[in-house]
Amino acid sequence: MENLITLFQDPAVWVALLTLIVMEVVLGIDNLLFISILTNKLPEHQRARARRIGIGLALVLRLMLLSAVAWIVQLTTPIFTLFDHGFSWKDLILIGGGTFLIWKATKEIHHTVDPEPTPDMFNSQAVSLTFTAAISQILLLDLVFSIDSIITAVGMTPHVPIMVIAVIVAVTVMLLAANPLARFIELNPTIVMLALGFLLMIGMTLVAEGFGVHVPKGYIYAAMAFSASIEGLNMLSRKSKRKKRDALAAAQSD
Repeated sequence: MENLITLFQDPAVWVALLTLIVMEVVLGIDNLLFISILTNKLPEHQRARARRIGIGLALVLRLMLLSAVAWIVQLTTPIFTLFDHGFSWKDLILIGGGTFLIWKATKEIHHTVDPEPTPDMFNSQAVSLTFTAAISQILLLDLVFSIDSIITAVGMTPHVPIMVIAVIVAVTVMLLAANPLARFIELNPTIVMLALGFLLMIGMTLVAEGFGVHVPKGYIYAAMAFSASIEGLNMLSRKSKRKKRDALAAAQSD
């Protein structure tokens, strides 16, 4: 306890904590987006529970990985070389997770644009995924995002208590935002393709990172923010047109 008090008397520790919290929240957006849209495939009465379990698993995985920081750091050690690039376990995990995300997003885009569509994850009336299958897929991506998150934390501070606090705060934010985000996606059909595009971009970024091509996260999130702002303007435009149409219809009925 005395060590913690001494630690938090250092202003640099508070700066590191706040910076890491922001980083962990930003990195958690990818994880939260996947959890929110995947659980929309479940029956309505199971969705909130699946989100809580998925985010809870993310917290458990992150804390477990933090307890094995020395092992996590070793994941970045190359285990074989191919095409003059050394691949580590972290690289293989990122490539596998990114490939899964690309496959999942591509599959749902196909369902969305297919002239004879099969049920997709955004159809709230169609149930095409079991609870166990949803949790299994969430757990797989939780693992990928958790390893990326913890390695980022290790690179930013050597203090494990700081990492633990940042992870708990970030996962709490995810827990609070999960249901509103999922409802927003469900109630705004045009968000479907945008969300799937985000997943494709995130998947490609993970694969690129796995092959040693560093993609600055700032570029990715700036592109996502710009796309979301454009879609927000489109939503406001449609809402304005709908109000004018309703007002005109009301005037004509009088």
